[in-house]
Amino acid sequence: MSKIAVLMAEGYEEGETLTIVDILRRADLTCHTFYFGDKLVKGMHGIYVEADHPFGEKIKEYDMIVLPGGRPGGQNLKENPEVIKMVQYFNEQGKYIGAMCSGTVVLSDAEVITGKRVTGYTGYAEKLIGGIFEEKVVVADQNIVTSQGPATPYPFAYKIAEIFGKDTTTLRERMLYNFAGGK
Repeated sequence: MSKIAVLMAEGYEEGETLTIVDILRRADLTCHTFYFGDKLVKGMHGIYVEADHPFGEKIKEYDMIVLPGGRPGGQNLKENPEVIKMVQYFNEQGKYIGAMCSGTVVLSDAEVITGKRVTGYTGYAEKLIGGIFEEKVVVADQNIVTSQGPATPYPFAYKIAEIFGKDTTTLRERMLYNFAGGK
């Protein structure tokens, strides 16, 4: 079974992070959260969530690493050299890397998006150095999946589920995503 690791640095964007985990688990994918320091991680809106595992070598057993945004969550991920090394490892192994909102800047610093189509938060075209920026909600190119921000974790998570062979049609219907105008 495919395994997805979602990183939770202090200041993570709660809506993005928890929605991604929720949808991937609903899609019957193994999805765990990873923390740095304390197991109870404070989000950018002051909501504390207990993460599953400490960040470390165990992540290398996963098929995808996901970097949500947030302030200062995205910056905290970007400034952690171990996160940069882990993202580079995933890229070298041809494993999937997902990022959204401010989490996308990690991909640029890790130099894993050169020549690949990407998207990110409004105004991030100049921050995603090496990538080919597209103004789309979700962009998947080779092993990289990116998305824009707080309103986009649904299509982002559905795309990840589809990459791992899940048909999201029924899931989208059960979650009323189609009703809400999603495609």
